[in-house]
Amino acid sequence: MSFMNPKDFIITRKRKLYKFALFNNSSICFEFNDWNPERTEVDNLEIGAGTGLFSECLALKNPNKKFVAIDVKADRLVKGAQQAESDQLRNIRFLRARADQLLEAFAPHSIKYIWITFPDPYPKKRNAGRRLTHPTFLKIYKELLREDGALYFKTDAKELFDWSLEQMVAEGWRIQRLSFDLHESDLNENYKVMTTYERRFVSEGLKINFVKALPPKN
Repeated sequence: MSFMNPKDFIITRKRKLYKFALFNNSSICFEFNDWNPERTEVDNLEIGAGTGLFSECLALKNPNKKFVAIDVKADRLVKGAQQAESDQLRNIRFLRARADQLLEAFAPHSIKYIWITFPDPYPKKRNAGRRLTHPTFLKIYKELLREDGALYFKTDAKELFDWSLEQMVAEGWRIQRLSFDLHESDLNENYKVMTTYERRFVSEGLKINFVKALPPKN
């Protein structure tokens, strides 16, 4: 990995490059090509993690568990990485990668839990294939999850949530936990740890939809 000096990118118009330099210099941040797919098993993988602060918070609460936060944008992930370094966490990594690269990044059946938190809903039908709960991705998650694993999904977008439930059921996923108003439910408090977007949505009075689904049985 080539070294970049963050001080070279302090100019405002180059802010993204500055953040990318911070990402590139961090020992807990990885580009896809620098990631070793033979790494040990992961307890929690967050896909489309944005800032990664959700995974960072869970990692702080669960120091004996291993976390990986994935997003396509390094300038987002660096925020979570900086917080993790500030908290001196040793159980979390940040990976810049796409969801369709997951099978190259992780060994089959090596992940206990997968989190999808507030993904882009892609409301137009022609973009349905890009939704992270599309059957194409559900098949990938099935390959990655351990036999005792589960998929967690949170969103404020009710239409996306309803559509996603339909896809899960059609693909044989088994719904174990379900709420259309997570923060008013009696579900596990770990489920209620908030993402950056989630805090804003809840403050605006929006309801958060949540599902825990078990992978299909072969």
